[in-house]
Amino acid sequence: MVPEPERRRDDSRAVVVAPVVRKHKADPNGRSDGARLAEAIGLARAIDLDVVHSAIVPVTQPKPGTLLGAGKIAEIKAALDEGEAGLVIVDHPLTPVQQRNLEKEWNAKVIDRTGLILEIFGRRASTKEGTLQVELAHLNYQKGRLVRSWTHLERQRGGAGFMGGPGETQIEADRRLLQERIVRLERELEQVRRTRQLHRAKRKKVPHPIVALVGYTNAGKSTLFNRITGAGVLAEDMLFATLDPTLRRMKLPQGRTVILSDTVGFISDLPTHLVAAFRATLEEVLEADLILHVRDMSDPDNGAQAADVLRILADLGIDEKDGAERILEVWNKIDDLPAEARDALVQKSAATPNTIAVSALTGEGVGRLLDEVNRRLSGVLVDRDVVLPVDKLQLLPWLYDHSIVDEREDQEDGSVRVSVRLTETEAAELDRRLGQGARRPLEDWE
Repeated sequence: MVPEPERRRDDSRAVVVAPVVRKHKADPNGRSDGARLAEAIGLARAIDLDVVHSAIVPVTQPKPGTLLGAGKIAEIKAALDEGEAGLVIVDHPLTPVQQRNLEKEWNAKVIDRTGLILEIFGRRASTKEGTLQVELAHLNYQKGRLVRSWTHLERQRGGAGFMGGPGETQIEADRRLLQERIVRLERELEQVRRTRQLHRAKRKKVPHPIVALVGYTNAGKSTLFNRITGAGVLAEDMLFATLDPTLRRMKLPQGRTVILSDTVGFISDLPTHLVAAFRATLEEVLEADLILHVRDMSDPDNGAQAADVLRILADLGIDEKDGAERILEVWNKIDDLPAEARDALVQKSAATPNTIAVSALTGEGVGRLLDEVNRRLSGVLVDRDVVLPVDKLQLLPWLYDHSIVDEREDQEDGSVRVSVRLTETEAAELDRRLGQGARRPLEDWE
C-alpha cells in the first residue's frame, strides 16, 4: 500500500478562496463579491490564521467532484506552494467528496464555510450551554464526513468473511458512537431549554421588560451592551467575538428597570446545524419586548447584512408585521464615517421612523436611544398615588423597580405615601398586590 503524502506542516498559514457560482447575474442579497471575500478573510483571522493569499474564483459550471475547475485548482496549488500554507478555506459549502478530492489535489487541509464557523464557535464557547450547542452542531456536521476526516479507517482491513471492503465495520461503529453522543447532547440541551423556560417564567412573575440586541456579527452589539450597562463583556473588532448570550438588569435614566440581552451575532448563510443547536439561546429574542437591531453603518455592505439579520429573525418566527412594532434599528459606528457622511446619516436617521444613529464607542446618541427605549416600553403611563400601610411596605422595592417614583412621603403612622407613573399593566399588577381597599384617591391626602 502506498502511503498518502504528508500534508504541509504549517496549518496556521491559509489560502482563502471565495467561489462565486454564477447562477444569477447578482447576489439576491445585494452582497458584493469583494465583501464576501473580505468576510471570509475576517472569519479566518478570527481564529488567528495567517492569510497568505486570497482570491475570488468565478465558477460557471460547478464540478461534482471538486466544485472548481482544473485550472483554478492548479492556480491555488501554486499559491499554496509559494506561501508555504497548509490550509485552504473555501467560502462555499463542500460535499464530503469534494472536500476529500480537493485535499488530495492540494495536499493540504481543506475546510468549507460551515467548518470554519464551527471552528470559531468552538473556540468562543465559554459556558457549558455554549459548549454543548457547538459540539452538537459539530457532530451533526461530522456525521456524514467520516470518510474524509477519519483517514485511519482507510488503512484497516477486515478479516476473512467480512463483506463490503476495508474499514466498513469500523466506520459503522464510529457512526453509531457519534449518533449515541448526538442523542445524549440533544437530551442535555432539552434540559437547558426547560431551564430557560423556568427562568423566563420567574422573570414574568417579576415582569421586567426584556430588550434584546441582535445584529450582524461585528456590528458593535457587545460594545453597545457595555456602554449601556457598564458590563465587561468581551468586545473586540473581530467576527464572533461574543458567542454566549449575556443578560443584565439595568435602570433606564427615567428609573425604569429592564433586562438587556446580548445575543450571538448573525451571519449570511449561517449553517443549518448551528441554527438548530442555538435555538434554545435564540428563544431569548422571541421573548423580548423590544429588539434593537444594531447595524454597522461604516460597512458598505450593511444593507445586505441587515437583510440577512431580518431573514434569520423571520426564520425564528418574528415576521415583518410583528417586527415593525418590536424592532428598533440602531445605526452604529457613525464615528467611523467622514464628518460629512456622518452628519448626513444622523439627519437621515432623525427623519426615518424606528431609527436611532449612535456611536457605541464614543457614546454619541446613546442617550437618545435610551429615551426611545423607555418611550417604547412605557406605552401610555398613568399617574397613581398610593399609600402603603405598614403591612405592605415590602412592596416599596417592587414600586421602585416597576414604576417611576416622582414623590415619596413617610407618614407618622409608619405608612408611606408614593406618587408614581407606571403602565396600565403594571398598575393592574399593583392593585392585585395591594389588595382591595389599599388604594386611596389623591383628595384624601389634601
